Amino acid sequence: MAASACLAACLASAAQVRPGLAGAALPARPGHYLGVFEPGSDQSWAPVQAFASAVGHRPDIVLMYSSWYEVFHRAFAERAAAHGAVPMIQLQPAGISLAQIAAGGYDSYLREYALAVRSYGRPVILSFAHEMNGTWYSWGYPHVSPATWVAAWRHVVTLFRNSGASNVTWLWAPNVTQPGAPSLSAYWPGARYVTWVGLDGYLANPADTFSSVFGPSIAAIRRLTRQPLLIAETAVGPMAGQVAKIPGIFAGMREDQLLGIVWFDVAQQGGIYRQDWRLEDNPAALAEFRAEVRQYW
Repeated sequence: MAASACLAACLASAAQVRPGLAGAALPARPGHYLGVFEPGSDQSWAPVQAFASAVGHRPDIVLMYSSWYEVFHRAFAERAAAHGAVPMIQLQPAGISLAQIAAGGYDSYLREYALAVRSYGRPVILSFAHEMNGTWYSWGYPHVSPATWVAAWRHVVTLFRNSGASNVTWLWAPNVTQPGAPSLSAYWPGARYVTWVGLDGYLANPADTFSSVFGPSIAAIRRLTRQPLLIAETAVGPMAGQVAKIPGIFAGMREDQLLGIVWFDVAQQGGIYRQDWRLEDNPAALAEFRAEVRQYW
């Protein structure tokens, strides 16, 4: 569909959104959410259903990653909603100038996306340029300054709000603190531009625990804000001792009064860790995770 035709269609359908849904706020209750990322879930619900059956709990959040210029995946969002889950979308501006985003250079694309989200009407968790304090993305440290990143984030949030997309829960999602990187406070856009705080981190090595991986970052975030905090991407790898470390994830979530966790259920061959994070590939780990889920929920 041409951009102008899509824009007109989005404006027309947005007028039909039920008021009760358009501004619906998600519950911010500690321990309320178990989320998952499953490759292929943007095309089919089968991978998410397999995870749900394996762990004994229907996911409350389903994550997908969206490249720049991709349209809003309404079919994915509707499948999630039909199964009682909220779609969580990471907008990834790979190779895109954040300075130009902040200056309005991509407003046409962003406005079209915002109107599509508004037209959908149900709650959507949306993030932009996540893990900005890591070195692995073009929008992250040291490729983009924190000030430029903050300006881009504020511009995106403001544009969506001005477009009437009040059904968005804005998730600010850094990685756990990285040696040598700017502090999390340097990337903080201000509470008025954030609904929930997200935090990404993995237990990848034998010495890793929930406290050692997440503790310093949670403390730094709590010095910035008391807004609800979600572990937005996590897993425990075989090298860290999956079975023994899984209970600590749930214990940490309880102790720190977090919203929940989103499990990265992927056999990852690339990236910096190259580990199989999938629970289904380790029967003992799956049994431990299932037991924790049964106890927690």
